[in-house]
Amino acid sequence: MSSTERNAPRNTAVVGLQWGDEGKGKIVDLLTAEHDVIVRYNGGANAGHTVEVGGERYALHLIPSGILNPGKLNVIGNGVVVDPEKLIEEIERLRSRGVDVGANLKVSDRAHVVMPYHKEQDAALEEFLAHIASGERGSLAIGTTRRGIGPAYADKISRSTAIRVGDLLDAAHLRDRLRVVCRLRTAELKALGVNAPALDADALAERFAALGSTLRPHVTDTVYALHDAMADGRSLLFEGANACLLDIDHGTYPFVTSSNCSTLGIPSGTGITGNRIHRVLGIMKAYTSRVGAGPFPTELLDGTGERIRQRGREFGTTTGRPRRTGWLDLVSVRYSAMICGATGIACTLFDVLSGFEELKICTGYRLPSGTVTERFLPDARLLAQVEPVYETLEGWSEDIRDASDRQALPSAARRYLDRIEKYLGVPVEMIGVGPDRAHTLVAA
Repeated sequence: MSSTERNAPRNTAVVGLQWGDEGKGKIVDLLTAEHDVIVRYNGGANAGHTVEVGGERYALHLIPSGILNPGKLNVIGNGVVVDPEKLIEEIERLRSRGVDVGANLKVSDRAHVVMPYHKEQDAALEEFLAHIASGERGSLAIGTTRRGIGPAYADKISRSTAIRVGDLLDAAHLRDRLRVVCRLRTAELKALGVNAPALDADALAERFAALGSTLRPHVTDTVYALHDAMADGRSLLFEGANACLLDIDHGTYPFVTSSNCSTLGIPSGTGITGNRIHRVLGIMKAYTSRVGAGPFPTELLDGTGERIRQRGREFGTTTGRPRRTGWLDLVSVRYSAMICGATGIACTLFDVLSGFEELKICTGYRLPSGTVTERFLPDARLLAQVEPVYETLEGWSEDIRDASDRQALPSAARRYLDRIEKYLGVPVEMIGVGPDRAHTLVAA
């Protein structure tokens, strides 16, 4: 390794190791001080990051969490699907609270656009699958946020029907494309049972060209921008939306999102190769939660689950809907850490577990055959058939928010963390003991 490579700034990826909502925004906010450029590489406005700074709560959906730190460049990469109206709303909301949003925000001209008809498709397909196409096996609905994310990514793969951010900057080109696409979408929506007027291509083109004009100062070729930043000696922090167990290829299919939200999505979603990522911090809650449909082996449908939900404020940042909650599933976390190449762990919402006499951790699955496996089953149909095998650990009663370091935690809390490290084979580098930026213990 040359001296230049040895002294080059180190790039970091932050990725969720469960089904999302692990508190990635807070960790990104903390790590931003060590990096120059914060990059979002996947997902859309269906995801939400909540960051609490100085008692102020900020809900971010498309803009990287680094926007709350002055002097940092924030990039929405080509792998993101952008809802221009939601993005502009988010920009204006941040500005109204005194947050600077200007040249510090760049949006890829190659990011794909979520159009209104994508949201209509999303909702109509969910209704169709939930009621009309359910048949004897029950609902086939995925439980999406109905924000149009899946249909937008489907258009990206279809190619000829897609709209990209760069297209919004050319009104005539946009109108010509929409005149074709809207005819097709109108027919599809009608087939799904949507009784609505035909889509007005010219009105949509005018509306979205205006949005493009508003966003024009932020739009650029972010692939070159990121490589230029690294060439200038600047470090990158990659921020994923959703989490590894929702990855389109490696999650609990089909109950997943429509993008690669593991670290494997970084190269395609930004144009930065995997060998340029030096540290991967995997984020996991001290328990497990999930939004929407799909198997959840350790789910608690009792008072304990509700207690965790209320203490952890487990309600969606984007939708407000209650999240499903349960005991920590280390089988799934170890799988995600393997897929993502985690070099360290941040265990968040640890304080939520204070007050339980005993705690359970899932360390294996009992299959229908009676055998026990420690390997995760990413096929939703198969995962739904397993029973969790638990280890029971002693709980603690103390409030841990004022703990100064790991050694200051109750002995039972330290044993809980020790068990996580031993099972995963990855060190716990950060521990979240409260909601604020200051409520985070960092390993020396």
